[in-house]
Amino acid sequence: MLHKVIILGSGPAGYTAAIYAGRANLRPLLIDGGVGRGQELPGAGGQLMITTEVENYPGFAEGIQGPELMMNMRKQALRFNIELVEDLATKVDLSQRPFKVWVGNTVYEGKTLIIATGAVAKWLGLPEEKPVWEGGLGGAGISACATCDGFFFRGKEVAVVGGGDTAMEEAIYLTNHATKVTVIHRRDTLRASKIMQQRAFSNPKIEFIWDSVVEHVHDPALKRVTGLTLRNVKTGERRELPVSGLFVAIGHKPNTDLFVGQLELDENGYIRTHHDVRTSVYGVFAAGDVQDHEYRQAVTAAGSGCMAAIQAERLLEQEGDAMPQTSPDW
Repeated sequence: MLHKVIILGSGPAGYTAAIYAGRANLRPLLIDGGVGRGQELPGAGGQLMITTEVENYPGFAEGIQGPELMMNMRKQALRFNIELVEDLATKVDLSQRPFKVWVGNTVYEGKTLIIATGAVAKWLGLPEEKPVWEGGLGGAGISACATCDGFFFRGKEVAVVGGGDTAMEEAIYLTNHATKVTVIHRRDTLRASKIMQQRAFSNPKIEFIWDSVVEHVHDPALKRVTGLTLRNVKTGERRELPVSGLFVAIGHKPNTDLFVGQLELDENGYIRTHHDVRTSVYGVFAAGDVQDHEYRQAVTAAGSGCMAAIQAERLLEQEGDAMPQTSPDW
């Protein structure tokens, strides 16, 4: 069966695209990502399935749990006659239309494709981080998004791990809430741009611990962060740092392995888009964190999912029964 629209991924971008495409009577096929594997691959629902309290998504005055928000989006999408495949896409062929998507040995064909496979935060690899996505420490102290969770640390001391622009941006943002922000970096110089370094160094609430890594996060037994054990990578000396929160800011990895060599990606592996959500291949759109390395918010992902569905609808309407391989105005 030839589908008008295939959507890969089911975070805010994927579900929103499905809602709009479904309401447009396009009967989209949504391949949701299947069962997740923690922080490496959250699966159906995306990163919000490993997030606790969400207070900055419009429409929920008292906030909402991440998994609950995603289940609401899923139920809403299923109202509109979408076809759902609860599994992970394993291969794609974007060399010509119709595009082909494999789920195991099953091949699906689509006139258009919306990629909403998201991105995952890079973590330190500590065993104490695991409860972030299994219901233990999550929401009680370990985070990869200051914009999402900084509010919960008003009047407290927190730490940020990283040395790039993202780490400096996170640290500076956190000073709006925390009384003190300690930046922990494994080297003795930052990788951040000069302007971001200057802003961080000049902020009286930010302190730096150099040449150090986090060895342990305390205390899983209490299901909240009470402090960190740090190790100096040059001397081997260990020290304790009492904090109420740990923000890991060492980057994100977009889920774009399927598209290497088929779509234009930037130097960090994110899908390059133009005219909002159009990729380098005619008929293929990208929405959400898979193409957004700047904002990475649920609301911006949902907005781009809406745009991708509307763009796909317009393209299909213009083509009618035809299926050209390219278009001069793409």
